[in-house]
Amino acid sequence: MAAARLELRKTTPRCGAEVIGLDLSQSFDEDRIDALRRALAEHCVLFFRDQRLTPEQQKAFGRHFGELHLHPAWPRLLEGHPEIMEIYADANSTRIAGEDWHSDVSCDPEPPLGTILYMLEVPPEGGDTLFASMYAAYDALSTPMKRLLEGMTALHDGETTYRGRYDGMQEAASYPSAEHPVIRTHPVSGRKALFVNRIFTRRILQLEKHESDAVLEMLFRLVETPELQCRFRWQPGSVAFWDNRCAQHHALWDYYPQRRRGLRVTIKGERPVYRP
Repeated sequence: MAAARLELRKTTPRCGAEVIGLDLSQSFDEDRIDALRRALAEHCVLFFRDQRLTPEQQKAFGRHFGELHLHPAWPRLLEGHPEIMEIYADANSTRIAGEDWHSDVSCDPEPPLGTILYMLEVPPEGGDTLFASMYAAYDALSTPMKRLLEGMTALHDGETTYRGRYDGMQEAASYPSAEHPVIRTHPVSGRKALFVNRIFTRRILQLEKHESDAVLEMLFRLVETPELQCRFRWQPGSVAFWDNRCAQHHALWDYYPQRRRGLRVTIKGERPVYRP
């Protein structure tokens, strides 16, 4: 089944596409998965409406793209399904997942390929998620800044992010940290993408600390540029599948004290590389 058989509706010019008429509870042949794989790499995040998924079906869909990832710190897992994180917030919550711009678990030596979030319950208003294209962020840099950053690496640290972060979590002895290229080459599209984020990235290692702080703050603010982004309005049964290699996202917590609940499956990735 060729990629042209996917019916896509772009969300914005630079980020996001809705896949029309695809039932994710069904099994797919390799041609359809390849079409989705390439669409994900091109659009950074894919959206699906009106889905009805069991936990096993959600995991089966994720496994088409790779082995499933186990989160190093999240305390709320679906019973009997350690690969599924329950994303939940209500009037008793003191914080939520994804409160700032980030790429999921980028502190891992092999950060996740992508994440599939299936929303079960939404607040009456609010609770949208923002996504930003890191291809577009890279393209927005000046030529001298691209030359400076290409080939540099940055420290992504989970210790300062996860230690004591979530209520009810059982603390690990240590949390992952890793050195990754500031600009990475996407393994499917071959395009260059910015790969630093405000939640996990601590320092560009080739710069003095004050230089790194200034450059990182500039890059973090670049990610916040609305023209690089799309915004997804959740409904019960909606699914978002984002590519952590070329997208960042920010979950808005503008619905307190209302309740929001979803199930998240994450797919293992590979060590990021920069190819000149």
